[in-house]
Amino acid sequence: MARTKPVINVVFVGHVDHGKSTTIGHLMFDSGRLSQQQLDKLKAEAEKNGKSGFEFAYYMDRFKEERERGLTIDLSYEKLETNKYSVTIIDAPGHRDFVKNMITGASQADAAFLVVAAGLGVQPQTKEHVWLLRTMGVNEVAVLINKMDTVNYKEEEYTKVKNDVSVILKQAGYKVDQIIFLAASGLKGDNLVKKSTNMPWYKGPTVIEQFDQFKEPERPVNFPLRMPIQDVYEITGIGTVPVGKIETGLMKAGQKIVILPGRTGTGIPGEVKTIEMHHEMLPEAGPGDNVGVNIRGVGKKDIARGDVICDAANAPKIVSEFVAQVAVISHPTVIAKGYTPVFHVHTAQVPCQFIELIEKTSPDGKKVENPDYLKNGDVARVRLKPIGNLVIEPQATNPHMARFAIRDAGATVAAGVCIEVKAK
Repeated sequence: MARTKPVINVVFVGHVDHGKSTTIGHLMFDSGRLSQQQLDKLKAEAEKNGKSGFEFAYYMDRFKEERERGLTIDLSYEKLETNKYSVTIIDAPGHRDFVKNMITGASQADAAFLVVAAGLGVQPQTKEHVWLLRTMGVNEVAVLINKMDTVNYKEEEYTKVKNDVSVILKQAGYKVDQIIFLAASGLKGDNLVKKSTNMPWYKGPTVIEQFDQFKEPERPVNFPLRMPIQDVYEITGIGTVPVGKIETGLMKAGQKIVILPGRTGTGIPGEVKTIEMHHEMLPEAGPGDNVGVNIRGVGKKDIARGDVICDAANAPKIVSEFVAQVAVISHPTVIAKGYTPVFHVHTAQVPCQFIELIEKTSPDGKKVENPDYLKNGDVARVRLKPIGNLVIEPQATNPHMARFAIRDAGATVAAGVCIEVKAK
């Protein structure tokens, strides 16, 4: 099958209970992906559970259960055809491990909708998400000001949220004048697919129109193959199937690959047998494609989430230490040498120790060599040592494999990009 439309991966992020699931569910209904019959069933179930009005959210949240049983690739992703794109909507919200998946979702996304509810406005997580999107290289962002029905569709409520969110976007380095702010109601269906009659003052696009306004992602095909593994399934009759998004390069049936670091920590060699996307076999797949792959010579125990499928002829190194540029977003105290938080790099989570603080630039632009500590707002060059096996590449070699977020005690404290590596 020839692919007709370009694929774009769009992640929906935002504070919990700001209406992401309901918005996506209603969008699927209005665009014909969710039938009236299915919706009536969900409605009955929602009412039975005392959750009247949650029927659209249930459409997205059914994934959670199914995903936990580990079926095939479609589960974490929703497909939507627009005039211009074949859209993959990433990450069923409402997942209990929200931010971890938010980071993985952001690292897989070409564009994002930041969902902020009118009446509730900016929350701590809103700020965290903006910084994560920025660090993960998501430059195409639209702000969806949701739940306009709860504030009687008042323009001043929309303007208030718009102004507050603009401040955060600016701090993170986004050009606010290039960002579209949408006014919508996920629950009532205002401005999802159909233009709302409740907000005559709003002249912007609907959600479905906004998908097509995102710039077409550049596909890094001229880099070597890199596919971070998101999950590994055991599928009857096929065998071990790692699933993930191809970051760079092309994957072809018959290709020799190596999975790094793998169970051994030194790499597991293999050969691509079959590639599947949305239940279709493909002879080859490229950057941005979310695929399931069956690999000759690789068993379920050999590999795990966080490993990377690489071209055997051009594989990256497992690093013993690396230098990175790090921005401290929200650490409760300060970061000093010896600090060992968890680094989220593509789909991997590996603790890394700060072994040297080389230079920092504080928010006022002052530079300090070998500082004693880093605090919020500082941007610094640091040397890091992974406690465990990690595949990461310098930005100059492969920018798609260089970014990471740093988390500690359930919060994102910093984010950064790798600039040089020392191989094990």
